[in-house]
Amino acid sequence: MTALTTMRYYITHRTTCTYESSVSVCHYMARLMPRSLPSQQCPWHEITITPKPSERAVREDYFGNVTVYFELEGAHQKLEVISSSLVEIVTAALPLPVPTATPPWEQVRDACRAATFNSASRAGEFVFASPLIIPAQRYADYAALSFAQNRPVLDAVCDLNHRIHRDFVFDPAATDAATPIDKAFKQRRGVCQDFAQVFIACLRSLQLPARYVSGYLETVPPAGKPRLVGADASHAWASVWCGEHAGWIDVDPTNDVLPSTRHITVAWGRDFSDVSPLRGVTLGAGAQKLTVAVDVVPDLDG
Repeated sequence: MTALTTMRYYITHRTTCTYESSVSVCHYMARLMPRSLPSQQCPWHEITITPKPSERAVREDYFGNVTVYFELEGAHQKLEVISSSLVEIVTAALPLPVPTATPPWEQVRDACRAATFNSASRAGEFVFASPLIIPAQRYADYAALSFAQNRPVLDAVCDLNHRIHRDFVFDPAATDAATPIDKAFKQRRGVCQDFAQVFIACLRSLQLPARYVSGYLETVPPAGKPRLVGADASHAWASVWCGEHAGWIDVDPTNDVLPSTRHITVAWGRDFSDVSPLRGVTLGAGAQKLTVAVDVVPDLDG
């Protein structure tokens, strides 16, 4: 029988928008519910919105992310959205694929170009440019140091993951959500969003599928384990298609790890624009102040 490792987390994600002047109407989209995956379940989740919305609807977007649309009508100067979740992470106590045992990266690249519909050609939709990530030769050149001819794909991916972690400085003051990845790449500084999108740009510039993943990190690490960077807010990493057998493998260049039980997946898409936790438009807001607080607390008795 396969041994299992199970972790339970209580997650609170509080977003507060304070407006300079009174808002009469606003429309928002929230992607805050953790995904249901073979290794992750979300048995309980709720979103509390203040003031109470006049309209509210839930649906899945193209990528299968749970999306909450809501409208507010009536004067207000503050919006608060609190997402609360219970998440269970269940991971078989088996190692990830041995990196050197995965197919050559060129084989994976070519399989994603197949004319027939299969898992590889479906993954191939994540090869193309997206609103925030445009493949370019400069990213291919940087990635090429890791992707030698016929190198196993996951072995090359792990090497690129390590190099970005080594070459880039985590610096929250260097970028913001609107900073183009070209700037983050040139200055070799940024936050998890930048690290993930630069990583994806490198893979797509070699015509390998890579997608953007948003989620959370465990706030308080287990005894003897290092605290991961980015644990006080939403986190971001990437996922790379590594062939039919290995499938999608998550990669966190901010922390130079392959995510396991300490990462909680909320949404994925082509880049940050597909998975923004809260996005909307307002009428009459003036200047806005946004504050976000995230707590990911393990259930040590679960």
